[in-house]
Amino acid sequence: MEKLAELVRAQLGTQDTLWTRTLSDRQTSLQAKRFSQLPEAEKTLRRAMLVSSAWYPLVGTATLELADAPLHEQIRQFASVTLSAGCDRLQLLPLFLLPGVHVMEDIPREVTLALASLGQAVVINQQPHLGAHPDLGRMLASQQAMVDADAKILLSHGTRRVGGNAPVEAVAAGLGAVAAYWSVKPTLEEQLFVLAGAGHKRIAILPYFLFSGGITDAIAQRVVGLQEQFPEVELRLGEPIGASAELANLIVDLVEDK
Repeated sequence: MEKLAELVRAQLGTQDTLWTRTLSDRQTSLQAKRFSQLPEAEKTLRRAMLVSSAWYPLVGTATLELADAPLHEQIRQFASVTLSAGCDRLQLLPLFLLPGVHVMEDIPREVTLALASLGQAVVINQQPHLGAHPDLGRMLASQQAMVDADAKILLSHGTRRVGGNAPVEAVAAGLGAVAAYWSVKPTLEEQLFVLAGAGHKRIAILPYFLFSGGITDAIAQRVVGLQEQFPEVELRLGEPIGASAELANLIVDLVEDK
């Protein structure tokens, strides 16, 4: 995720988001006032710091689970950094592909807790989750254009939230694939049974996950077992989406649309 954050920072830095834009109509009255009060020598230093890739644009990462601090505390800590840099507006974009419980319930609750401790010092805007970008399917289609297979399965984690898996079905249709889920039905095995029964001999399994991790490792182990279960079929397991400049562009689009 850190690599993706660097790519997002680089993309923001190449667009019209340098110092002159920072002192424009978005968050500028506070920054302009503070900047005007600085000595000339410090103004020069501050400009150099803000346009450097290390300091500006300010892009941070946080995790909902498996972190040393809860998400609301991670948000509070990053907000403190942005405030010290003269920024009082924070854009929060959930790196999730589905509008499941985490996106619709858990993250908004953590944002509320963060704001309770920050008061009115900062505004936090929760943007649409990454999977909501309309061009994500086209990006995946480009990535998978060279996949040589008779049939494709787009394998997602899945959610039990009503309507939450509809985006997966839409992306799968755009890829000429069928959808399967790790946590709900139809499962990978069930979809393999259908496709093998239809006579397909080379089946690509496309993980609909952003990064490698415990679940993708478990999927790889499961595919080994399924290959033994379906010896007449060649199973080809693809890679997760991964960090790329194209993915960073989608994130910037979602952030700057608001």
